[in-house]
Amino acid sequence: MIRPYVADLHVHSLLSPCAEVEMTPRNIVWTAAEHGIDIVAITDHNSCDNVTAALEAAKGTSVTVLPGMEVETSEEIHVVVLFGKMRQLKAWEKLVQLHRSGLMNDEQHFGGQFVVDSEDNFIRKKPEMLLTALSMGIAEVAAKVAELGGICIASHVDRPTYSILSQLGFIPPDVHLDAIEVSRRVKPSEARRLLPAIGQLPVITTSDAHTIRDFIEGPKTIFYLESPELDEIQQALRGENLRRVVV
Repeated sequence: MIRPYVADLHVHSLLSPCAEVEMTPRNIVWTAAEHGIDIVAITDHNSCDNVTAALEAAKGTSVTVLPGMEVETSEEIHVVVLFGKMRQLKAWEKLVQLHRSGLMNDEQHFGGQFVVDSEDNFIRKKPEMLLTALSMGIAEVAAKVAELGGICIASHVDRPTYSILSQLGFIPPDVHLDAIEVSRRVKPSEARRLLPAIGQLPVITTSDAHTIRDFIEGPKTIFYLESPELDEIQQALRGENLRRVVV
């Protein structure tokens, strides 16, 4: 039976140096369950070390966690990539590792990058600098993600920095995107009028949460699906088999 699912497909854990330490996998999952958020994607910057903990924390709850990452391309464009299985995300991460800058994180300047387990116990700090561009361009990122069976969503295209429109001014025809994301600054219903460069791409909105308050109060997208899985979301974005998106 097709029913509505409340989804937030862009949430940062405390692995992202710009996120607060309260953004632990278990805290995110429990907050989602408490506030009726059915689907959550953990999307840290250029890394996925806390996704497994979130998947474990979600077992036995009403929350589905999708494996993901927010990638910064060589053009300094932010893109959310999502996969249906952790093994797909791990394969993607191996490619990302080859294209990182090689710089080490300056914790005093950028913030800590913490890896924890499903019970929020500290495991380690990630030393590599995550808040920096990869050496892969947007077209290559989108193509490689599609090859691995994932989806690619252009992040916060309404913002004046780190978006495909701020950096390029348009969406190149050789870049395959499954959707575009707008922030709370723009109503999704107004996106095509305000941002004509997005064309007919599906529009979603997310919290892009870095704090629990952002996560609770930030915008969400409702997907009409048969089950809370990535292939169902793909169908909804394409408007297939009665699946659809409501923003």
